[in-house]
Amino acid sequence: MPSEVIVGILALIGTLVGTLGGIIVSSKLVNFRLEQLEKRVGEHNNFAMRIPALEEKIDERFDAYDRRLKILEERQ
Repeated sequence: MPSEVIVGILALIGTLVGTLGGIIVSSKLVNFRLEQLEKRVGEHNNFAMRIPALEEKIDERFDAYDRRLKILEERQ
């Protein structure tokens, strides 16, 4: 077999190995970044669920303070 053919085959094998290796590494990186984004979205969703509960507590406290203020104003 001529040396040019052997060099061509070796170059093809090297190209295939490099390409497949790059695809594998790239897909691992994409999967890792997707996992990180999913964690962030989960944290955001948890925060978004807590906001209405906090707003309700604030409203309750504000109403209580408003009632106390009205009582104090009536006494004066």
